[in-house]
Amino acid sequence: MTEQTDMGSFPAGEASQNQNDFQAEAEPQWSVQALQAELEKAQAQAAEYLDGWQRSRAEFANYKKRIEAEREEVRRASNEALLLKLLPIVDDFERAFEKIPREWADSPWVNGISMILRNLHALLESQGVAPIQAAGQTFDPQQHEAVLLEATTEHPEGTVVAEIRRGYRLGGRILRPAQVKVATNTHKEQEANG
Repeated sequence: MTEQTDMGSFPAGEASQNQNDFQAEAEPQWSVQALQAELEKAQAQAAEYLDGWQRSRAEFANYKKRIEAEREEVRRASNEALLLKLLPIVDDFERAFEKIPREWADSPWVNGISMILRNLHALLESQGVAPIQAAGQTFDPQQHEAVLLEATTEHPEGTVVAEIRRGYRLGGRILRPAQVKVATNTHKEQEANG
């Protein structure tokens, strides 16, 4: 038995032609130039998006670094301010211990207060605070603050003769300069000129 296809009223040749026309309408006809133009447009857009993404990523990384640096600066400044408030207390303890009478030196009370002073020094050290060496050093205005001058021939001019108040360094920075007495030989100049 042979199957017969009903093509309606179209002759066989016309049905084939109509089917080809239908397929042509269903599949768009793209030329190579049109495809190339679409590809270039998509590549340009992708490059633009990539550039924007990379720029945004770099800006965000810079923002994070800036915020972290600002946080670190605030932390450093607040630590520095607290340490500066603590130093006068250390000074008071040290001055008090210089004046303790010998007969009280072995007192449990004095030993307890001494322990507090040692703990304060340990705290300062743990935060990176170190005393500035002053006595016997050449006067350095970056580290020393001259509060007294002493006319003397026993020390070379410009030498720190005594430390009035201890100075401290925090890392590589001066936290508080040492207040010092500096040797001067002004009386020699006065004798030479007189």
